[in-house]
Amino acid sequence: MIVREAVRSYKLGHSYDVREFLEKYREVLQKAIDEIWMRIEWEENFKRILPKLPDYSKLSSLRNILLTGWPYARAYVDSAIKEAYGVMKAWKRRYIKGDAGREKPIIKKKFARVRKDLYVFREGKIRICIVPDKEYLEFDISKAWFISKIPEGAEVRELLLTEEYLIIPFTFRKEKNVKDIIAWDLNVGSLDGFNPELGWIRCDLRKLYHIHRVYEVKRQRLQSIVSKKPSLRRVLTKYSMRERNRARDFTHKLTAEISKRYADYIHTFEDLEKEAMLNDSREHNRIIKKSNWKMIIALMSYKSSIVLVDSRNTTKQCSRCGAINNVDGEVYKCGRCSLQINRHLNSAINLYMRAKGIEPSTKTFKELTKNIKNLLERQPLSM
Repeated sequence: MIVREAVRSYKLGHSYDVREFLEKYREVLQKAIDEIWMRIEWEENFKRILPKLPDYSKLSSLRNILLTGWPYARAYVDSAIKEAYGVMKAWKRRYIKGDAGREKPIIKKKFARVRKDLYVFREGKIRICIVPDKEYLEFDISKAWFISKIPEGAEVRELLLTEEYLIIPFTFRKEKNVKDIIAWDLNVGSLDGFNPELGWIRCDLRKLYHIHRVYEVKRQRLQSIVSKKPSLRRVLTKYSMRERNRARDFTHKLTAEISKRYADYIHTFEDLEKEAMLNDSREHNRIIKKSNWKMIIALMSYKSSIVLVDSRNTTKQCSRCGAINNVDGEVYKCGRCSLQINRHLNSAINLYMRAKGIEPSTKTFKELTKNIKNLLERQPLSM
């Protein structure tokens, strides 16, 4: 039995005129992004110039700058700074992946993050402070359509206010019976899972790679002539959006199938950092950037229970004796114990043992792999 935190969000329509307030919040959010942008340090990493954001803890001086002329509750400025830092972190991830250029993010949508210290929830009513002691917004959710769907003991978290809706997230504790762990090794062409009872599970990611490759070729064809015909930039943007949407659609369906088929298991993944995997090879870097490992982990995190483990040497370590060996090709060969095993299966077994806190040994390896008939043969893709 495990207990995990789950989230459900609901929309509640309103008729308050909050356009001026939301525009002011958008302006202060954009100013926070502008200030963080000016404090970015650019560092060279494997022939690329990568951004280094300032530490969040060192942004205290930013608060005083943004409070100048701010007519609403001060906590909204703190909320905007936190939101701005989140926007910049998202931009950095997209920049490293190649989906964003060296242009500052611009906020166009009007909304406001309402922290827990800016509202009171009591007796089925939410009272939001806009200007202390002067202006408040009150929402009665005691008869809302979603009230019967909220689990007992659920708590209201940070609200999102827009011109038309108040979005209310509820968090609650969810109990779940668990059989065991499935460890997943993330690769460009496949997602390889391992569990002693289930054996070797393989999910096909070649279609996902193909989506990225198709749009990469399309963009390359246009980029050679875009300088002569600037209107083609719109086409490039359209290709990028289609690529992102199709990749997300594929990943959603894959993770939904995994979480449904193995609902009684905890799913273990490598704690990967793409930036650390880049090297001097342009071809290698392009292949790494075409992967959606982070997206797979993110989507699995709210569909199932997941655990991240240290990924160091999971590919190089022998799952039978623990020796570290260099890997070349599909077959992992151990120089100490002479084990020969598929490299992806070897990594998945290592991840399983790390998640369970088990040390490699001949006896343990034999017990774990007793349901796998052939350690070398490439298994048929099961999804």
